[in-house]
Parts: sequence; structure tokens; C-alpha cells
Amino acid sequence: MADVHPEHAQLQADRIYLGWQYAMLYPDPGPPPRRPSPEQAAEEPIVVDPAWVRRERLQEDLLNRPVKIVGIFMSVLAILILGLGVSEMIGWPFVVIGLVATGGVASICGYAVHQGERALRSRIKEQEARADRRRERRERELFDAQEEHAERYREWAAKKEQYDRQLTWYAVAVPDEIDRIDVAGGTLPGWSALITLLGATRLYSGGHLTVLDLSEGAIAKDLIELARRGGDDPLVWVLPVDLPRLDLGATLPPEAFADVLAHVVSVSEEHRTTRDLSFDNAILERVLEVLGENATINQVTAALRALAQVGDPRDDLRFGLLTAVQLERIGTLFGRGVTDRVVIERAWALESQLRKLETLGSEAVRLPPARLRVVSMDRQAGVFGNRVLGTYVATALTHILRQSPASERPWYHTIIVAGADKLRGDVLDRLMDACETSQTGLVLTYRSLTPTVRERLGRGHAAVAFMRLGNAEDARVASEHMGTEHRLELAQLTETISPAVDGVNGSYTSTVANAGRTGAEEEEKDEGDLKEGITESTEWGRSATKAMGEERVLHRSREFLVEPHQLQQLPTTSVIVTHATAEGRQVRLADANPAILTFPKTTLGEFEEVRRVMLTPPEPEPVLEEDPFPPNLGPPPERLDWRTRH
Repeated sequence: MADVHPEHAQLQADRIYLGWQYAMLYPDPGPPPRRPSPEQAAEEPIVVDPAWVRRERLQEDLLNRPVKIVGIFMSVLAILILGLGVSEMIGWPFVVIGLVATGGVASICGYAVHQGERALRSRIKEQEARADRRRERRERELFDAQEEHAERYREWAAKKEQYDRQLTWYAVAVPDEIDRIDVAGGTLPGWSALITLLGATRLYSGGHLTVLDLSEGAIAKDLIELARRGGDDPLVWVLPVDLPRLDLGATLPPEAFADVLAHVVSVSEEHRTTRDLSFDNAILERVLEVLGENATINQVTAALRALAQVGDPRDDLRFGLLTAVQLERIGTLFGRGVTDRVVIERAWALESQLRKLETLGSEAVRLPPARLRVVSMDRQAGVFGNRVLGTYVATALTHILRQSPASERPWYHTIIVAGADKLRGDVLDRLMDACETSQTGLVLTYRSLTPTVRERLGRGHAAVAFMRLGNAEDARVASEHMGTEHRLELAQLTETISPAVDGVNGSYTSTVANAGRTGAEEEEKDEGDLKEGITESTEWGRSATKAMGEERVLHRSREFLVEPHQLQQLPTTSVIVTHATAEGRQVRLADANPAILTFPKTTLGEFEEVRRVMLTPPEPEPVLEEDPFPPNLGPPPERLDWRTRH
């Protein structure tokens, strides 16, 4: 137990924790065995029945009554004969004969009565002895029952202690070969719990984390608070306000930068083909060749306006976005002919889309290093503008990963994209490939199972995590993916705490605007404990504190089958983790509530690991057989003092 107890277990840097599985290794022993009560034996005392004694005495009296009458009569007759002899009314010879006769008969009658009384006393004593034996047997049986009860109670007490002290929450982690996690379904509070747990365990085990939040729900707010408590200063960009301070993609070569911008333009055109992307990419590459290295977005849009013949190029010359030489070269990039109109139309479309990124990196400053970076979209901004910004960040991250060497530690750097269903399928494919080749962990959360998501769900070395699926069709697809034969156990705690945190409140606060703070302000940072941080810094920890005092909540559970209507009613933090194994598809139900880590009966070990350790009997120590004929070893060595040993 010591190896898996939470006090001794440590976060493992190579493990990705998605939640906690509620399971009981030892069943409830039930109520204690009932003790045999001595009062039950006293309710039916074992003694000779007085009524039987009275009946026996009455029967004996009835049998002895004639004998007693004859004896009394003979005694009276003997007295009469004796009196006649004394009065010399009859001779003494007759008196003697009469006395002998009457005395003998009286003696015989008396003896018969005595024998009857003796037989009666014998029968009564025999009954008393039988009653004594039955009483002793009952007392012996009661003693044996009490001894058996004591043994059963000791066994029950041991099982009860084992049941009460056992772990109830086990970590749910993905296998080592998994390089991506697809999260399908869920609500904003559920995503907040999952990302807080996953991100906190990654940061506290020494990893780095990048969160691209396209959900507009501030789901990483608790994670940011935890990172601050842990001694880190997270960098948070809130776009488009912080777009001038976003330097992502500034160091990309012109070819990669052109590719990023071409994908950004494709956001509004869902049916764009590879040929269309290549055409846009060619236009942007030629424009960037004219502008040279380190070209900004506003320079690119100025060149596209000149190419599309939109507005007065002298305005861009006056603001220093273009030079006269560059303007002249742009005018001769493409020949004059039939393709002129096509180039003008595409340049116009490119300029209208990229205008939303014109302030990108215009106020970029050198930012301090941070192990947690969050790029979020402001919910007050336009939906289309946020999709453009999200696509740019995702595509720029893809190119940065493609240029980076593969990490020696998988999942050392983890990227979380919340609301990945807002990105195009080809953008997701390129990001997946880049993360796989660079050994970067990738977590994608999808609000709904669109056809684009279904094609990519669980593809490659990926685990799939299903959360609450409100749409009936999405729930049906999820149940078919997992299989409806699985029976899962849901803890009452999960259903109790989930409604307590009903929504994600607040919004992100940008940290890059005042990232140049002085060192005196940074001296207050103090690295804390993860459990304390969850309890004090997250809404989940504060809500779980109330449930900890209710023991009944910690032990109740119910089972359900993986069916569509059950998937639509999952608690907020429930996560069904599934992945393919050599033995078949493994399906586990977990609770992503990060506060469960603070419970006293939670372990970082997985259930199957702990079960295998706990139920495997220890190997007996080898017994050394003594040699009956030991060799002559000479005199014993001098005894060493333990204080001299090193």
C-alpha cells in the first residue's frame, strides 16, 4: 500500500492524467455478525418440571394408598391384639402369633411404600441429572457460539478496516504510446476541469504547456491561478487586443509565412481546394520576396492593395509601408493578360482577410520565459475574426513545430486546443503531423462531432475521451465508437459536485501588456504544493471541501451502460477514456475534477496496477537448508562493533 498511497506517490513526468476512476478493491463487509445473547438461553430455563413431579407424586400416592391402608390397618390390629393380651382376654401365645402376623404384614406394606418413594426420588434425580446435562450442553453450545462469533467478528473487523482504509479514487492515464488525446463533447465547466487537471499535472511535473483557447469561455483561468501559485508567471494573450504584442510567427522564413497567411485566408472559404491554396501561396510568396525578410502584416496588405489596384498606393508610400522600388516591382510581378483579372481578385480577397492581422507584432517586446502560455479569443470580438486569429495561431504553431528538433521526452511540451472544431480539417491535420514528428503532446477538444471531426477522431496513436454529448446524433456515434456492452460505475460524488460549479465565470486578464515588471515584484513568488493550490485557487477545490464532510457521498455509486441517452446525461466532469489495445478496446470512466487529487483516499496509481500489487501474494523467503556436516571453518571471527561500521 505504501507504494501507491498518495502521500508517497509522485507525479510522473511521462504520464498524462485525465481524471480519477472510482473503484472499490474490497467489497463492503456489511453489518457486524450478531452476537449470541445469554439472555436467549435464560428465556427457556432447563429444570425439572414441577408439574411432572406433582403428577409423579400423585401417581405414587394412588399406587401406595391401598398398601398404606393395609399397613395402617395391620398396625391398629397389632395394637388391639396387644391390648387384649395385656388385659388377659386372650392368651399370650395367640397374642404373639397375632403380633407376628400383623407386624409382618405392616412391615411388608411399609417396605413397599418406602420402595415406591425411593423409586420416585430416583426418577426425580434422573430428571434433574438430565436437565443438568442439557443445561451444560446448552452452555457449551453458547460458549462455542460465542467463540465462533468472536472469530467471525475479528474477520469482519479486519475486512471492515480494510474496506474503510482502502483507496477509492485511482488515476486514469493514457498509455505511453499515445501521442494525442481527442476530447469529444463536453461543456465549458467540464473542459475547465479537464484542462486544469491535465495542465496542472504537466506543469508540476516539470513540463511546458501552450493553450489555444478558441472556446471564448476562459476555461484555463483556474490553471493560470495554479501556475502562479506554483511559482510561474504565465503569459496570457487576449486577442485581438493583444495582437500587437503577439510575436508568434515573426521569425518564420518567407515561404512558411506565406503558407500561414494562405491558410488564414482559407477560413472563410470552406470548399477551397489544394490548388486554390497553392495559388494564394504563390501570390504571397512573390509579394514577400519583394518586401524582403521580416516583412510585417501591414506591409503585406499594402502590397496586396497595390497588386489588386485598390485605393491610392501613395498613401502607403507616405506611411512608409512600401517604397517606390517595391511598388514598381509589385506592378510587374504578374504579366499583363487574361490572368490579370484572376490575380487582382485573389489579391483583393487576400487583403480583405489579412487586414484583421495588420497589427500583429507591431508592439512586440521581449517577454520573460514562461512554462504556461495561453492564447485566447475575446468573446466580444466577431466570430469570423476569432476564427481568423485562431487559424493563424494554429498554423504558425505548426510551422514552429516543424522547424523544431524532436523532443527526447514525449509530452514534455503539450499543446491544448480548446474548440478545435472551429479549425479547418487540413489545419488540424498539419498540426497533428507536426506534433507527432516533434514528440509534442496534443490535446484537441471538440464541442460537437461534425463530419470533419468524425474523420479524425482517434486517428493514429490517439486516445479518445468522451464527455457529455448533448446532441442525440453525437451520442449515438460515441456509443458506437465505444461499444454499448461496457458497464461503468459512476460515483455519487461526481453527480454531487458537478452542479455546484455550474459555469465558468469571468474572463482572461492579459499579462503580456505589463510583462516588463521589475525584479522586486517577482521576489514574492513562492513555489507551493499542488494539493494546496487546487484547494485554495480553484472553484473545484472550494466546492469539493463541502462534500468531503459527507461520508455518504464518498461511497455511494451507480452503474450504467454506454448508451446514447446515458451519454447525454453524464455529469459535467465525467470523462469516458477509450483507446485500442492488443486485448481489445479499453473503456474507463473517470472524473476530471482536479479537487479529487486532494482527497485522502486518492492515489496516482492506476486501478489495475494497484489491484495487481495488492492481490499478488508476497513471495516466501527462501529457506536455507542446514548442512548436517558443515566444514571446519576454524575459530569464529572477532565480533565487530556496529558503531565502527560505515
